[in-house]
Amino acid sequence: MRLARLMKVFITRRIPPEGRAALAQATDCEVEQWDSDEPIPSKELERHVVGAHGLLCLLSDRVDKGILDAAGANLKVISTLSVGVDHLALDEIKKRGIRVGYTPDVLTDATAELAVSLLLTTCRRLPEAMEEVKNGGWTSWKPLWMCGYGLTQSTVGIVGLGRIGQAIAQRLKPFGVQRFLYTGRQPKPQEAAELQAEFVPIAQLAAESDFIVVACSLTPATKGLCNRDFFQKMKKTAVFVNISRGDVVNQDDLYQALTSGQIAAAGLDVTTPEPLPTNHPLLTLKNCVILPHIGSATYRTRNIMSLLAANNLLAGLRGEPMPSELKL
Repeated sequence: MRLARLMKVFITRRIPPEGRAALAQATDCEVEQWDSDEPIPSKELERHVVGAHGLLCLLSDRVDKGILDAAGANLKVISTLSVGVDHLALDEIKKRGIRVGYTPDVLTDATAELAVSLLLTTCRRLPEAMEEVKNGGWTSWKPLWMCGYGLTQSTVGIVGLGRIGQAIAQRLKPFGVQRFLYTGRQPKPQEAAELQAEFVPIAQLAAESDFIVVACSLTPATKGLCNRDFFQKMKKTAVFVNISRGDVVNQDDLYQALTSGQIAAAGLDVTTPEPLPTNHPLLTLKNCVILPHIGSATYRTRNIMSLLAANNLLAGLRGEPMPSELKL
């Protein structure tokens, strides 16, 4: 009789051990997992989610109307192991009264560290320099060989001064940045005060920044925000970094800006699509550093994310307050 009362939970991927252990200890749940490190095919997700009360998914799992229909009326909660929720059909989810958990805050530090690493790697041309060592290009010392751009006395523009944007700026400040600019939906005077950051229109940020870091959410307003007009306003010596979402950037326009010398270099931790095809034009450029979306990829952060996602799911199933619930 007890088995009939168990709530069915489906996990779309292997997750880090702390989250997996929390779900395994839940005596009121029957847990099923897609036992792979690779994404579950959509048709398989439709099949496995049937009758589920809870779904724990990843950013790469598109939970659309078809998946929700397949799950049926039992589905009470969706917990995503991510901060971003653009893979979820939120309007449809809200209509059905399904609660959503996500994992903000816990990946802020790791993502900010990665953003700074990517900026330094790009502006100091580290991949190029490493290649020169391997291919024999390193001969005698030359005054201007492998020169890049430094942060001292520079102007840094942050697109989106949220938690991650602030954490990036705080880490860059000790490098001797002279001025911080930021843009977004509205000024954030309290958050900007510590950095003495100035709220400016995006065109001004593009024109005056030596380094630009994109850390905003993907919304209809930010999709394609960094396009031809944006890059044309940037300095020819400027370095562009995106750690937000690939769709914030028009990659064709970025390619043109990099090949024409309109901007100096770019570093991307996110692309469209993901993974980026190995024959993509951006991958042919020495002045473009591309990483495989590893912003939160530290062992500690991923374990904390998995535990938070598990606890969000369990709390939602039990009708309790979630540690991190997305308000719909």
